[in-house]
Amino acid sequence: MKKRIKKIRGTRTCGGGSHKKRRGKGSKGGSGNAGAYGHHFVRSLKKGIRKGKNKSQLPLRNRSVEKTVNVGELEEMLEELIEKGKAKRFDQTFLKVEAKEKADGSGIYLDTTQLGIQKILGKGEVTRKLTLKANKISRTAREKIESAGGEVKIEVEAASGV
Repeated sequence: MKKRIKKIRGTRTCGGGSHKKRRGKGSKGGSGNAGAYGHHFVRSLKKGIRKGKNKSQLPLRNRSVEKTVNVGELEEMLEELIEKGKAKRFDQTFLKVEAKEKADGSGIYLDTTQLGIQKILGKGEVTRKLTLKANKISRTAREKIESAGGEVKIEVEAASGV
């Protein structure tokens, strides 16, 4: 038994009715980027077409996404990170000489760059004294950590190719 498409191939219009019916751009849903935010939305997402006249913008698929964590989530994960050895409780022996006077033995040191976190955001509450090392941090996150008695160290990545 032949499939339908094999039967139709030899005919003039391949099952499209009259030869006049499949002529213009209207039969394919418009020309160019027509329908990019309507009936061809999925196609436009895959191609990375953006709205507006500025064609020099990067397509959506080339956009880089930073891995971010809120300070509230970070505080919830602290006990688990300490057990795994990725965060450390510090006391008088862990700190440098000039910081020993400030320490009360309740602080936690965490290097977020080792966890693969690029940026720390400010949603949530901070109740513990944290010493964080991070690539980027939002202003609200920094304020919350410092108001709880902690401190933030920003690690600047070296620019490649310079």
